Amino acid sequence: MQCAILAGGLATRMLPATSSVPKALLDVAGRPFAHWQLTWLAAEGVTEVVYCVAHLGDQIRDYVGDGARWGLAVNYADEGQHRLGTAGALANAARAGLLDESFLTLYGDSYLQVPIADVWRAFLRSTQPALMTVYRNELYEASNVLYCAGQVLTYRKPASAAVAADAPTALQHIDYGLLAFNRDLIEREVPAGEPADLSVLQASLAAQGLLAGYEVGRRYYEIGSPDGRVQLERFLQTTSPRRHAGSTPRASNRNRSSGP
Repeated sequence: MQCAILAGGLATRMLPATSSVPKALLDVAGRPFAHWQLTWLAAEGVTEVVYCVAHLGDQIRDYVGDGARWGLAVNYADEGQHRLGTAGALANAARAGLLDESFLTLYGDSYLQVPIADVWRAFLRSTQPALMTVYRNELYEASNVLYCAGQVLTYRKPASAAVAADAPTALQHIDYGLLAFNRDLIEREVPAGEPADLSVLQASLAAQGLLAGYEVGRRYYEIGSPDGRVQLERFLQTTSPRRHAGSTPRASNRNRSSGP
């Protein structure tokens, strides 16, 4: 399995720390965050990683290297000074010949609790060119996903209180942070060398009935905010990463033929 990690953002919510250190290398429980993320990916069966980097990307390259210490093969797609956004970063990696025919995508600040191999198998079984993992919203203020029976029917990003008020019962999920794509979809739908956001692409795919969904039963962690970083540190300090790396999906996902 191959996973592209989107790690090129400016991480303005984590300033001033991220003015000199990329978010992926912020200290979390005594180690750079990338260590925890790569350890989890390797434990879940990922064998190849493509880092999509830009802001302070050389530091990520220097720390991670070829990925051998985690048992991974790591390559890099560098946007340089021309930031391309999340979808643009994937298109850049695809056109550089770094992405497989089908691949997973993960944000560079996310630490998830999901059985990656199950997500991957569900995507390969589906007839859709893309897949979004989703989480039933029990922790956050606003939901942004309409999910039903293995399909994302509506996706709205960013989530807002207004959206939640408009559809209090319909939108009950949020995007979880692990995605899967066919490479030809990215090459076809994302213009070369131009900034583009995955949220726009995913909203369009959902509207066309082309976005599979996989419901995850355990919450995610992230270091995109100071509070999120504290919560992840507490989690890692009390739980073995290899023990909690995988989890069992909700029963509704066990017979998912149309996407995870």
